[in-house]
Amino acid sequence: MVLDACVLVPISLADTLLRVAEKQLFRPVWSPRILDETRAAITRVHPGVDPSLIDRRIWHMNETFPGASVSNLEHIEDGLALPDPNDNHVLAAALRGHCQAIVTANLRDFPDEYLAEMGIEATSPDDFLLDQLDLATRPVLNSLWEQAQATVDPQMSIEEVLVSIGRAGAPNFADEVLKRIH
Repeated sequence: MVLDACVLVPISLADTLLRVAEKQLFRPVWSPRILDETRAAITRVHPGVDPSLIDRRIWHMNETFPGASVSNLEHIEDGLALPDPNDNHVLAAALRGHCQAIVTANLRDFPDEYLAEMGIEATSPDDFLLDQLDLATRPVLNSLWEQAQATVDPQMSIEEVLVSIGRAGAPNFADEVLKRIH
């Protein structure tokens, strides 16, 4: 699954996706350009954040998932025609990484008909995480418990983590998890 920059920017959502990937429920894929967009967006959204913390986060992602980064996409991008040409690199990463899906909040930029020709679909982080929850309930719930336990300054309950995930783009997933844990 290619993780688009828009799902890697909100820390709670990115943390959830990456923890689920650590459970080997899916193989994350990104490109250096996706990570550059992530870095730029975090800096824009949180201008006071120390850039070294962003770099460390991205370094940890690459260390934890050594095969996730795909490169040499330019020749693939040149043959693509998404509505927003600035998204061609995301689709190129999916093709290079032999992915079946792109997890993105920008579904309108990835038309179903066009992607279907390549055997790829675009899915929202909400739908993707709901699918993961249905396919592997226990590992997903364990990931969320671990995520809550790892929070510091302030420490967050699982309910607070779920509120954050809901605000970050996965409200139906957060609601469904709440139903299952209560």
